[in-house]
Amino acid sequence: MAALVPSHCFGSSIVTGLVMSALLVSPARAQAPMPPVTVANPVSQQITQWDEFSGRFEAIESVNVRARVSGFIEKVHFKDGQMVKAGDLLFTIDKRPFQIAVESAQAEIAQRKADVALQISEVERARPLLRSRTLTERDFETRDANLAIARARLSAAEATLRAAQLDLDWADVTAPISGRISDRRVDVGALVTGGAAGATVLTAIVSLDPIYFEFDGSEADYLRYVRLARLGTRPSSREKRNPVRIKLADQEAWSIKGQMDFVDNRLDPRSGTIRARAIVDNPDFMLTPGLFGRLQLFGGKFDALLVPDKAIVSDQTKKVVFIVDENDVVGAKPVTLGPLQEGGLRVIKSGLSADDRVVINGIANPAVRPGAKVKTEFDPGESAELN
Repeated sequence: MAALVPSHCFGSSIVTGLVMSALLVSPARAQAPMPPVTVANPVSQQITQWDEFSGRFEAIESVNVRARVSGFIEKVHFKDGQMVKAGDLLFTIDKRPFQIAVESAQAEIAQRKADVALQISEVERARPLLRSRTLTERDFETRDANLAIARARLSAAEATLRAAQLDLDWADVTAPISGRISDRRVDVGALVTGGAAGATVLTAIVSLDPIYFEFDGSEADYLRYVRLARLGTRPSSREKRNPVRIKLADQEAWSIKGQMDFVDNRLDPRSGTIRARAIVDNPDFMLTPGLFGRLQLFGGKFDALLVPDKAIVSDQTKKVVFIVDENDVVGAKPVTLGPLQEGGLRVIKSGLSADDRVVINGIANPAVRPGAKVKTEFDPGESAELN
C-alpha cells in the first residue's frame, strides 16, 4: 500500500520551485541582449526635382479632308488607317465635267484672241486715215476703245480658263499633310459637295512625328515656376525648352524624353489651372493622339537630405524616422517627405538634420521602438550608397 504524502508538502515543493525558477529567469532577462541596428547619417545632396502631371498626346496637325469641287467619287486611292505623305492622291472625283469646262475656256480664249487681232488691224488701218483726215478722230477713238474691250475680254477668258483648270486639278484630292489617315467617309459613286460652306468631309489625317503632350498645371505650380525664374534658379518654359520625361499607363520607367514647347497666356478661372504642352519625337509612330500618360517636368535643382525609403515608418497619419541619440536610445522624428529618387532614396523636406543617426536596418525587430536602448553599428558604407 502506497504511503500518503501530506498536502502541505506539495505546497512547499511548489513554492521552492517557483523561487528557483525566478532565480534562473531573472538573470536571463537582465542579460537579454540589446537589439542590433545599423545607423547612418542622412546624405546632403543636390537633386533634380521632377514635378508630375497627367495629360494626353495630341497631334501637331489635324485636318479634315474636304471636297473642293462637287461631283461623283470615281476612285479611292488609300487603305483605311495607313500612313500617307503630303501630296499623296486620296480620291479622284469624276473629271469629265471639269475637262469640258477647260476645253470651253480654251475655245473662248481662241475666239477672244482673234477678236483682239481684228481690233488691232482696225486701229492700224485707221492711223494713216486719221493723219490724212479721211477718218475723224472720234471714229479712231472708237476703234481704239474696241481694241481695249477685246483685250479685256481676252483677260477674262484667260481667268475663266485658270478657274476651270483649278477645278480640274481639285478633282484629284491629295493629302494636305503627312500622317496617319482615318477611314474613308464616302465610297466610290457617292456624290460629294465642294466649296467652302457645307463641303463634304472625305476623311481625316493627323500628324504623328513629332507629337504634342498637353497637360494642365496648377496655380501653385505656375507661381512657383515664376518665382524660380525670377530668382534665376530655373528658367521659364516660355523662354527655354525645359526637359520633360513621360511614361505610359503600362510603363514603370520614364522612358519617353521631350521638351517644353508652350505655356498658355492665362489661367482658367474655373479650374485654376494653366494649359501647357511638351513636344516629343515619335519616329516609330507608337504614340498616337488621345493616348494617356504621366509627365515629369524639370522643377529645378536644390540641396536636400536623403534616406533610404525603407527607413520611413508610418505612424497613423504621420511619417516618422527612427533615430538613435548619443546614449543609443531610439527616438522618432516626424518628417515631411519629398519625391522618391532613383535607387529607392526618399527626399526629406523637413524634420531631419544632417547629424542625425538614422536607423537604416533593424526596424523590423519589434524591440526597436522609441525609448528602447539598442546596440548601434554605424555603417559609413550605407551613407556612401546614398551618394
